[in-house]
Amino acid sequence: MSATTRFTAVISYDPGEHVYNVDVPSLPGCHTWGRTKREAFRHAREAIAAYVEAMEAAGQPLPPPGAVSVLEVSA
Repeated sequence: MSATTRFTAVISYDPGEHVYNVDVPSLPGCHTWGRTKREAFRHAREAIAAYVEAMEAAGQPLPPPGAVSVLEVSA
């Protein structure tokens, strides 16, 4: 994975489990969590790196930039 590859990570807090969940929408099935935001993002970096490595090893292309649209809604 090059240093300029960027992926959108969506983080949310689960008050019932007391953890932060992270989803990487452009990488289907790439999800992780952590007890703190810092831990969740560290796990996300590791998960993204492993996902990309597996895709490259399988000869699959990475999703193109902008493959995911992000919508922010204020409640």
